[in-house]
Amino acid sequence: MRPYILAETNWDTLKNMEFDLAVLPWGATEAHNYHLPYATDVFEAGFIAAESAKLAWEKNAKVIVLPTIPFGVNTGQADIFLDINLNPSTQFVIISDIIEVLNRQGVYKLLILNSHGGNDFKPILRELGLKYPKMFLSTANWFQSLDLKKYFENPGDHADEMETSLMLYLKPDLVLAKEKWGNGKEKINKITAFSEGWVWTERKWSQVTEDTGVGNPKSATKEKGEKYFKAVCEKIYLVCEN
Repeated sequence: MRPYILAETNWDTLKNMEFDLAVLPWGATEAHNYHLPYATDVFEAGFIAAESAKLAWEKNAKVIVLPTIPFGVNTGQADIFLDINLNPSTQFVIISDIIEVLNRQGVYKLLILNSHGGNDFKPILRELGLKYPKMFLSTANWFQSLDLKKYFENPGDHADEMETSLMLYLKPDLVLAKEKWGNGKEKINKITAFSEGWVWTERKWSQVTEDTGVGNPKSATKEKGEKYFKAVCEKIYLVCEN
């Protein structure tokens, strides 16, 4: 039992505990190229949250990790079989209810540890911050916390070298053999403004990639995944500690 993981602890322990920060890992359930499991984002969020909280706990930080939310915004993947979508309005209701509980029980800091690029919690937290002024609300995209080029040869966007390396380290039993890996080739929008990032439209996933991956995973290794995982957790734990 890890006392900083809510799903593992118990009332006998919790009845005398106080926490300053709750961490809510948030993933998605979606195809990740041919070779990675649908719950890749869920596993990544859970493992990174747990290890970061462990490091903070060892520094006497009062942090509790909530169970991982397994579904994210997948509106651009409506035709990908069993990619499960939560609309942003649904996320708003879920987060609102969780914040209401934390606020009532005196846990006034919440960090949403996001593991999925389709999730955008900033507008939600802006609105709920007005309703709950005592709460300190924050969100972090762990996959943006480090310069990927320092760890990987071919950083991409989805089921790429980085995610494949992480899963080879975290859940190798769920990664298919290398001959199953797609090349993650992405079809780029012909209008330059979109690739420059200052104009946005939602990507229709089946139109931009054949294997649901974006980024070539072929150079992925367990060793790269371990090194990157530890570096990410070292950075995230500093947020949890404070």
